[in-house]
Amino acid sequence: MRVLPDIGPALFVRALAGHGDRPAVITADGRLSYAELAARVGSLAARLGTTRRLVLLAGANRVDELVAYLAALAGGHPLLLVPGDHNPATTELTRAYDPDVVIRRVDGQLVVDERRPGTRHELHPDLALLLSTSGSTGSPKLVRLSSANLQANAEAIAEYLDIRDTDRAATTLPLHYCYGLSVVNSHLLRGAALILTGLSVTDRCFWELFRAERGTSLAGVPYTFDLLDRVGFDRMRLPHLRYVTQAGGRLDPERVARYAALGRRQGWRFFVMYGQTEATARMAYLPPELAERRPEAIGVPIPGGAFRLRALPDRPEPDTGELVYAGPNVMLGYAQRPSDLALGRTVEKLPTGDVARRGPDGLYEIVGRTADFVKIFGLRVDPRRVEDRLRVAGVEAYCVGTDCELVVAAAGGHRPERVRRLAAAAAGLPARVVRVHLLAELPRLGNGKPDLAAVQALTTAPPPVSAVDAPGVGTEQLCRLYADLLDQPGVSADDSFVDLGGDSLSYVEMSVRLEQLLGGLPADWHITPIQELARPAPARPTRRRVLETSVALRALAIVVIVGSHIPVFTVKGGAHLLLAVAGFNFARFQLTTAARRERVRAVVRSVGRIMLPSVAFIALAGAVTGDYTLTNVLLLNSVLGPHDGATEWQFWFIEALVHILLATTALIAVPAVDRIERRYPFGLPLALAALGLITRYDLPGLATFGYVPSALVVCWLFALGWAAARAARTAQRVAVTAAAALTVPGLFGEPFREAFIVAGFALLVWVPRLPSRPAINRAAAVLAASSLWIYLTHWQVMPVIGPWSRSAALAVSLAVGIACAVLARRLARFVTAAKVSAQKGQEHPSSRLGGSPDHVTR
Repeated sequence: MRVLPDIGPALFVRALAGHGDRPAVITADGRLSYAELAARVGSLAARLGTTRRLVLLAGANRVDELVAYLAALAGGHPLLLVPGDHNPATTELTRAYDPDVVIRRVDGQLVVDERRPGTRHELHPDLALLLSTSGSTGSPKLVRLSSANLQANAEAIAEYLDIRDTDRAATTLPLHYCYGLSVVNSHLLRGAALILTGLSVTDRCFWELFRAERGTSLAGVPYTFDLLDRVGFDRMRLPHLRYVTQAGGRLDPERVARYAALGRRQGWRFFVMYGQTEATARMAYLPPELAERRPEAIGVPIPGGAFRLRALPDRPEPDTGELVYAGPNVMLGYAQRPSDLALGRTVEKLPTGDVARRGPDGLYEIVGRTADFVKIFGLRVDPRRVEDRLRVAGVEAYCVGTDCELVVAAAGGHRPERVRRLAAAAAGLPARVVRVHLLAELPRLGNGKPDLAAVQALTTAPPPVSAVDAPGVGTEQLCRLYADLLDQPGVSADDSFVDLGGDSLSYVEMSVRLEQLLGGLPADWHITPIQELARPAPARPTRRRVLETSVALRALAIVVIVGSHIPVFTVKGGAHLLLAVAGFNFARFQLTTAARRERVRAVVRSVGRIMLPSVAFIALAGAVTGDYTLTNVLLLNSVLGPHDGATEWQFWFIEALVHILLATTALIAVPAVDRIERRYPFGLPLALAALGLITRYDLPGLATFGYVPSALVVCWLFALGWAAARAARTAQRVAVTAAAALTVPGLFGEPFREAFIVAGFALLVWVPRLPSRPAINRAAAVLAASSLWIYLTHWQVMPVIGPWSRSAALAVSLAVGIACAVLARRLARFVTAAKVSAQKGQEHPSSRLGGSPDHVTR
């Protein structure tokens, strides 16, 4: 066994600068050379100091987190790496190990919290990295790794994969997961580039980035290959792809053979690998040329490693036993408490817990497990730990697992969905892979111990009735609703409202329809996968509902606008309040976690849904009445005039909103601004609002030179609404409210009008939902969803009806706008359906050849 001495940071960390100007990190927003990466790593390492301290990092596939990971290693600071998307794990491990430095994101910005200048821990000189076993979340049991472990494993992987300095590997796995980390280490070792992204392989933007940057390698756990099958990976043209790797759990042999054959045909190699966190990452690999012939095997030990089989009394078969691994990548040992950080090497060889067979060809194959842990999606799950967590929550249960799901047998009158969510949280798994069986009593053996064999037998039983399948609202029904309202023909249970391109116009109708079906919605329902919204029908139907404040304000504002224009009453300020609501919704629906290009597309689509119907209607109305000029039609009247006091002010709100959205689109299309927004999600809109106050108060004196476009005067209201959506803490909410209270007064010189706007702001910031009733929700939804058409059409309705009855003019204006909105939605759906039918027709062979199949045959 080759054991490397620990002599400071791993070589691949120390040698970063030696790769010079070669690209090290490629993101959707730009590139970072090795020299630039080394400089950033050195800067942060200098800040962390030369006194060794225990550093906790909430990892993520972002440049700042990568720099922090490398800086801790470069400075010799033992690093505890936790998942950045799982706050409970960060909290638990911070409490358990009391790190000296905590590096994590706060409000989108990476913050280095130096909790003390020195350390209160005794840290062994060899200790470099602490990882949870196979990504388990929150468990205090950690794997202790040295710099030599990291270096040895990176060298072995780079050797058998033949990683070159021209390679570019996509980060399809998270940084905190040992498999994902091994991709980073092995490629940095060879001076290759990382295509750093947190996007899923189901995301079109991922493949756009991968192709544009000439990606050469992909890594995946078994679930990744489920997703690749779903997106048609076998039909993709990836001319620069050199190899695909798989680990993190057993992949079905049939699929191994299929992917190996696919790679052979398309010119890339498929590596099946086997590993554990305790071995830093990898212990074995299956040579690609053997994968089609021996798809069930894990292969041979990695360079520098060796296997032996330890005999098991209950497995007398020849060449079969517990697989024991030895190599320079074997961990120092486990840590379960802070005092363990002082320990040196306590482990020389690694019993894997897996039962293996060595074939005549020298290839190893896993045939069972000695322990009862399970691996799902590459995550090691301890069923006993899940049981303990459920017991604390008042649920008595037994848990077992397979390679693809966790099975929970629970006793008592619990809701299946609640048990499923509790178990998923305890295991760190998606709820969709947890299967719950509610039993009258838990099965036990004669000696009173749990009968886990009986629970295991449930894995072959028909799926239990759950929230998704129970009478009530199922996933399929919700998918149909989403497809209908969003005009999306292909809706899956993993999609969310935002994923499907939902925006503020469709949000209103969707939220009310979902509340009618589900009886209540979580605050973040618009970003929640459909399958997690499905639920049984409520046991006691109730007429109590809640109405989102943004929807209520849109409905109220449009009534106030039309009623004041007629006038039935005089309550002004509705349009200005709508601008704030537009900014609020812009942040919620357009500024998602998607890549910059997808964000820009989303905003452009949203602008189109406002601009196209407005231009069409104004053009038609102008042609009939002669009231409007070409600048009205093009939504440029506030810029080009004429400013004759006749009709230019009628559509000022739509013009201002379109101009602001277009300007904002151009702004976030700039990579630097996009990065700033992600890093300072609250600070950027607040800064833009402050900038907008220059024109709000006309500090440059533009009014002295002539007419000032509406968008310049009111853009700060949109920015404040944007900031309101990003205000996550009390201090931030106070800041937004104070900004509105200080800057709105004096805008019109009308105290009641200004108070109306400030009150709406306060509701938007502090009261996300209002108590309501179903009838009120339906009315508010119709008004809010039709607000654009009501605004457009009321100018033509009120001159006709108003002289006879103002109240009737208000009612007819609302009714005509609602009717136009309904017709517009039906027309849009008809056009979408026609496009889909046309595309299907083009794909059919008979359509392409111009005849029926029989005609083609003849």
